[in-house]
Amino acid sequence: MEENRPVKKREIYKRVISFFEGFVLLAIEVLMFAYLWYTNYSKDIIIPFAMRGNWAVVGMYGLIVFLFTKLYGGYKVGFLRIIDVLYSQILSMVCANIVAYIQLCMVCRDYINPLVLVELSGAELLVIFAWVFICRYMYRKYYPPRHLLLIYGYKTPKEFIEKINARKDKYVIQDIIHVSEGEKVIKEKILDYEGVIICETKAYIRNELVKYCFEHSIRSYVVPKLSDIIILGAEPIHLFDTPLLLSRNRGLSGEDVIGKRILDIICAIILLVLFSPFMIIIALCIKLYDGGPVFYKQDRLTLNGRVFKIYKFRSMRMDSEKAGAQLAKKNDDRITPVGKVIRSLHLDELPQIFNILKGDMSMVGPRPERPEIAALYREEFPEFDYRLKMKAGLTGYAQVYGKYNTTPRDKVKLDLTYYEQYSVWLDIKLILLTFKILFQKENTEGIDANMTTAIREDVKKRVKKNEKPADFDETTDSF
Repeated sequence: MEENRPVKKREIYKRVISFFEGFVLLAIEVLMFAYLWYTNYSKDIIIPFAMRGNWAVVGMYGLIVFLFTKLYGGYKVGFLRIIDVLYSQILSMVCANIVAYIQLCMVCRDYINPLVLVELSGAELLVIFAWVFICRYMYRKYYPPRHLLLIYGYKTPKEFIEKINARKDKYVIQDIIHVSEGEKVIKEKILDYEGVIICETKAYIRNELVKYCFEHSIRSYVVPKLSDIIILGAEPIHLFDTPLLLSRNRGLSGEDVIGKRILDIICAIILLVLFSPFMIIIALCIKLYDGGPVFYKQDRLTLNGRVFKIYKFRSMRMDSEKAGAQLAKKNDDRITPVGKVIRSLHLDELPQIFNILKGDMSMVGPRPERPEIAALYREEFPEFDYRLKMKAGLTGYAQVYGKYNTTPRDKVKLDLTYYEQYSVWLDIKLILLTFKILFQKENTEGIDANMTTAIREDVKKRVKKNEKPADFDETTDSF
């Protein structure tokens, strides 16, 4: 325990250090823009600003940069992988400078020369590279990977361990222990680690361990159950002096439904105007390749299990489903050359704009599943239908924070998180975050199958065999 105290003391200042790191980068970017503004664009104003007017323009640029960087996670140096922080920073800078150019054109009341702003972007790019690598070096030096104990119950945690070890720069699972070892043994082990992961255990065991970690100021990571996610969206109320958590479980309110529909129509019209030239080109390429139909229509499920026809650009051969419905696989030979390109850029989804205008889909929501595939999932866990409590979406929480091959169980958890935390602002955030994942094959927590775990060999064998006493109760809570 004595060895852990300096580490815990450093943890107190981690957020302070992160704040100053972000502040330094933002200050440099603002100063660079201020130099560009005073030496170039301020001269193009018909009526020159007073001092405060110039400050307002520079300050607005700083606000735009901060908001985009915050949205895309560009300041999460210790949380995201270095390549993802770099990608987020570059995307934030590009978006901010595009908005800044529009702002400058409005201020100057004319189209201005964008080359100077392009030069600024190049200079900012160099600063971003230097900042990311310096901050990452500092983070690794002062905050090495956290040594964790994994506690598991009724399900072998092999898949979860692979996910954790995809971030070996942040987490090191040094040992695992099955809940059958007993509460006393587990609590003694917990005290030897900087953090604990509680994975797939019964609720009463999990609750006891979480409270124990709280008492001893030990960090705990918990894999939530569906009931936990539902409770997260509950409203705290009081019955006299007794606190209660109210889960209304009745779906979106009337004003939420109206606001969401208005946002859907506005966004769909904007997308249709912006992408119509690309849609025409894609349609011609598909038709010229094999002479087959341009669009692909398929039954999908939306709100309350209603079946509708989804529209997509055809990306596979015309006989791709002669053997029955099946999900696309990695390196699927059914995908055409044109299909590979449009699928990699998610352009095959563009015709769903018409589904949104018709009201079958929303801009944001659970991705619509095929009825026959949903039926297979439902046999394994009936809770899969929880996704049908909201209208299907073009993008969604599971698309932004998951990936194509995210397990159905995790998709349900992600989609239910969206359902419980819904707001129009969350929709806007997810729409903007979708642009971040368009050019990423996986999300920021993708699994590298070649990575090895940091667990001892004897522990690996226990995980592989899933050893536990013969009398251990396999009955599980809802996942």
